[in-house]
Amino acid sequence: MDSSIDLTRVNGAVVVDLDGGTIGTAREVYLDDATGRPEWVTVHTGLLGGTDSFVPLTGAEISGDVLRVRYGKKVVKGSPKPSTTGHLTPEQETELYRYYGLAPGTPADATIVGERTDEAEEDAVAADRAAVDGPARAVAAGAPASAVTSGGTDDAMTVSEERLTVGTERHAVGRARLRKYVVTEMRTVEVEVRREEVRLEHLPAGGGDPATDGGVPYDGPPVDVTEADPVVVLHEERPVVTTETVPVERVRMATGTVTSTESVSGEVRREHVEVDADPGVEVDGAVADGPDATGRGERRRR
Repeated sequence: MDSSIDLTRVNGAVVVDLDGGTIGTAREVYLDDATGRPEWVTVHTGLLGGTDSFVPLTGAEISGDVLRVRYGKKVVKGSPKPSTTGHLTPEQETELYRYYGLAPGTPADATIVGERTDEAEEDAVAADRAAVDGPARAVAAGAPASAVTSGGTDDAMTVSEERLTVGTERHAVGRARLRKYVVTEMRTVEVEVRREEVRLEHLPAGGGDPATDGGVPYDGPPVDVTEADPVVVLHEERPVVTTETVPVERVRMATGTVTSTESVSGEVRREHVEVDADPGVEVDGAVADGPDATGRGERRRR
């Protein structure tokens, strides 16, 4: 890889092999501590459940947003995956060099893509297909032995999907407090009242009772016909309305829970698997009938 290339173009680039097959997406470029040269790039393979793998930049070239490397997808996915915090230790880097069959410190621009011999072309393709043809083919093609023992023979992939996880959380929606106010209303009650009235009572002149005294003649002093009129004061009861405040009940606030059902929606992603088959290869009982857009044969989705 030309060290004069702007490395900011590498991040997010689509990483492909020599045949144009997609490997993944470029993430981070690792520089040599001594020379400052770009030595490695991490490539994210897969979709939701993918991992990051280290790929040497030796012989790589970038065009637009596509980074072309010398190694196939199966070799890259089977590479060691050291745990780093942004820096490779010498031991980790040596392990990666050994896996890819490179000498430690190999310059990134030591091999330029497009200047390979026919033999190198065959070796690169053979290394990419080592998992299909077995360990003997991988060794014969010049692929490192660790490419076979580190997962290069895995002919299956994990398909992942996202699922909605629904929960609840409490939110304050308002406050309530007790408040008293006065309501005025009219009420009518019945009350018994009494009053005095005047009635005439006739008595004998002697002052006795006619029923018992038999009408004894009056024998008192002579009566003055101009005697003053007697006065009698009459009384009556009248309703008097007053009010008094008495406690009738106590009121307090309490909270209760009301359960209801609500519908929630969210976007989830899931992975599909498709087969890129060469013409003539049987897939699910059918034979691929011709190359697709990638030139590898009809794609069959499962």
